[in-house]
Amino acid sequence: MLIYLRVLKESLAFAINALRNNKLRTLLSLLGVTIGIFSIIGVLAAVDSLKQEIKGSLSSLDNSTIILMRFSFGPSEIPQWKREQFPDVSYEEYQYIKRNVPDVDAVSYSLNVRAESIKYGDKLVTGVGIAPVTEGYYNIESLKLKEGRFFNESESNSGSPVIVLGDEIADGLFGNLNPIGKEVRLYGQRFTVIGVLEKEGTSLFGPSKDGSAILPVNVVRRIYGSNNKSAFPSIVIKPASGVDIPEFNAVLAQRLRQLRGLKPDDVNNFFINQLSGFTDLIDNITGTMSTIGGFIGLFSLLVGGFGIANIMFVSVKERTNLIGIQKALGAKNRFILLQFLFESIILATIGGLIGLGLVWIITIIASQFTGDFEFILSAGNIFAGLFSSVIIGLIAGIVPALMASRLDPVEAIRTGM
Repeated sequence: MLIYLRVLKESLAFAINALRNNKLRTLLSLLGVTIGIFSIIGVLAAVDSLKQEIKGSLSSLDNSTIILMRFSFGPSEIPQWKREQFPDVSYEEYQYIKRNVPDVDAVSYSLNVRAESIKYGDKLVTGVGIAPVTEGYYNIESLKLKEGRFFNESESNSGSPVIVLGDEIADGLFGNLNPIGKEVRLYGQRFTVIGVLEKEGTSLFGPSKDGSAILPVNVVRRIYGSNNKSAFPSIVIKPASGVDIPEFNAVLAQRLRQLRGLKPDDVNNFFINQLSGFTDLIDNITGTMSTIGGFIGLFSLLVGGFGIANIMFVSVKERTNLIGIQKALGAKNRFILLQFLFESIILATIGGLIGLGLVWIITIIASQFTGDFEFILSAGNIFAGLFSSVIIGLIAGIVPALMASRLDPVEAIRTGM
């Protein structure tokens, strides 16, 4: 064990000496490793950060959640011209599903409408995301209220003029005032504030609920009408815990086909979109990004490997006399081999550490300009960067190390003189 520590110490000294005596040559040779590690770990860190952001945005939704609409999340075998003829899901179909489909934990009918302005006294907040939904939305999204309550089934069915505000909207309208019970104006009507959501923070994946206002869908249906194409509808379903999802989807499809009067040979004119399928799509996209970044970094690492191999060949040539003396004094081939291998690994690791340092600095700087989106450099990515550096150093140093270990001591001393 002591001999390995001695070899490691001497290799570290030689590596530092190479950096000190041949700064430009060594740094240029390490640049490839630095860029390679920076590329690979930079991409991995960006992908991990994106995954964390997306999962955080979807954390309130159960992975088994179903979104029923006339569009598909992913590719479809049905031609686009035919899909464009599919009817929108209706409020009546929502009521039918609520009454007739078993094993439903919660179901909500929602409309996707344009942003509006909300006014309270002389305060006006523009660009508010309006979310017209039914009462089941509260359980599907697992909403958390800072103040007040969510509207109930009776208020939802009757379209009561009540509203739940996001934290940002409430703050913009009321400041330090208690908003509960206050009346705001929206769509030219008065709405009573009954609840305020907890602060959620900004999100890259869709708008944050902080800038939203939630109200009973039947209020908006009265304003927009049931067949207005500008109000895109969907039915969101949360199956009961432990339900067999494929079987649940089959029952849901069968009931909706029956309601729509589809014949046995007719294709479904609706899509049952599973949230888990959407997350799988995101994983595929981020996986592809990681692969592309890995290939880019791999080429840089190969260039860096050649640079380190060049340093080691030069080092063998410069220390030929010293190698001969060591062998004449009894140093074994294994000792010489390990000495140069360790030196190559140390040089590659130094380049890798510089690359990791650059990634770390950029993640800190980038996080300052992206609000609540945080770039992360995980311990796993740091380990991957260091491991890659060690492997490149090992591969780049093996040939020069073998060449040095096989030198004849007499010829080495004579050549070095």
